[in-house]
Order: sequence, then C-alpha cells, then structure tokens
Amino acid sequence: MQRDPSAYFIDILEAAAAIEREFITIGEALKVIAQRSPQMFASIPEGRRIIDFRNLLTHEHQNVRDRVVWGAIQVDLPVLVEHCTQLLTEIRAGTD
Repeated sequence: MQRDPSAYFIDILEAAAAIEREFITIGEALKVIAQRSPQMFASIPEGRRIIDFRNLLTHEHQNVRDRVVWGAIQVDLPVLVEHCTQLLTEIRAGTD
C-alpha cells in the first residue's frame, strides 16, 4: 500500500519543529556555559545571539519565520560548530 502524499508533508512539518527544538537545546547549553564559564562563553562570538534566538523560539515561536531558522541552519550553525569543535579540542588538549 502506498503512503498518502499528505503524510510526507506532515513529516516535513514535524522535522521542522524538531529542528527548532534542537536550537532551543543549543541555546540552553550556551546559557549554562555562560553561567558556569563566562570566559569560555566569551570566546563564542555568536553566543549571545544564539541564546536570544533560543528565547525567541521558546517564548515567541509564533513570530519566528521559517526563513530565519533556515538562515541559522545555513550560516550560523556551521560557525558555531567550528567554534565548539575548536574549544573542545583545546579543553581535551589541556587534560592530556
């Protein structure tokens, strides 16, 4: 039995919501880093913007445009991954 095409659209919408939840998780993690290690948080230039984005997704999600989320995926996320990878490498090197 073939799947109803509308089910694929539901999959897309559910995946989009899941991506937004992942951004909330990222923002929450950065919020904790900011509290526990301000010096390390300061080395993530986009940290404050990401926490603000998390707050927007959490408290004003109805005002968030898909275009903004897509831009965060394409532009901001790769930069954050690069910074976090570098910091993690430095942390691990310091524990050797």
